[in-house]
Amino acid sequence: MQKNIRWGILGTGWIARKFADALAVAQGCELYAVGSRNAKQASDFAAEYKIPKSYGSYLELVKNAEVDVIYIATPHNLHFDNTVLALNHGKHVLCEKPIGVNKREAAEMYRIAAEKGLFLMEAMWSRFLPHIIKTKELIDEGVIGDITLLTATFCVRSEHGPEHRHYNIDLCGGTILDIGIYNIFLSLFLLGKPAGFTASATLSNQGIDTNCSYNFTYPDGKMAVMYSSFLANPDVVAEVHGTKGSISLEHMWFCPGRVRLKTKDGVETVLSFDVRGNGYELEAEEVAECLHAGRLTSRLWTPDDSLMLAGMMDEIRLTCGVVYPAHDF
Repeated sequence: MQKNIRWGILGTGWIARKFADALAVAQGCELYAVGSRNAKQASDFAAEYKIPKSYGSYLELVKNAEVDVIYIATPHNLHFDNTVLALNHGKHVLCEKPIGVNKREAAEMYRIAAEKGLFLMEAMWSRFLPHIIKTKELIDEGVIGDITLLTATFCVRSEHGPEHRHYNIDLCGGTILDIGIYNIFLSLFLLGKPAGFTASATLSNQGIDTNCSYNFTYPDGKMAVMYSSFLANPDVVAEVHGTKGSISLEHMWFCPGRVRLKTKDGVETVLSFDVRGNGYELEAEEVAECLHAGRLTSRLWTPDDSLMLAGMMDEIRLTCGVVYPAHDF
């Protein structure tokens, strides 16, 4: 019988809680330790989730010899340093998206992991959700014919102040890295790398994007049209249209959900999928499966996938004039 993979969570914020909830139902996984820069926050988090070990520094966490893999749950601007810290102490890593603020950082992180013989994956959790996987299968099987148009939105009105990670340039704020990344991921996953793109954004006083639109074009005429915003609150939906029909992913499409398949003559089929937890358990199980199999990268979300995604976000930010002073390209 294979032993459970022992996880440590680096960080105690909102996303750390989502992942802790998921590990409770993730097969082959055990939440063993948590680390924070604040010892009380770490101990409170550990008490809430019944975690055996808690630490008041990230260094103490990654030094724990019983921990197999670290989940990086800190803001974007810390992903590189936190991941490298874990890798330098012999830990496998699942890093919350975006894996790096830019492609240069991401490439260096993967280089270090490979050099040290350690597993590293970007936590693009939507890639592992069954309705997203099924959408890809339906497209590849030609069920809706030749693709003509993909549309995707991820907009959420953010009422936070300028110091919050949504708006703070020092924390690498803005919609592109935080929520737009999901739209870009979906287009790349379903349609591949575009031949060209256009992008425009409205910028805050700090220089981060508060609204952003980006369109991808392809040689065969299909297009992806995408929006992200911290200033508006429309339905967060995605649709793929083809010559034989369409696929709709309902509100909060990047979370576990249904696939609504419609033929061009109006016949509609709704496909539902069972997920045991909040969906984050599926990426954790992928990590555990890879580690048990001795694989240092995932076959489902590869370093090349992450680097293509990071590269597209770099190009979109450059076009829109979004630059983070401490994280140049």
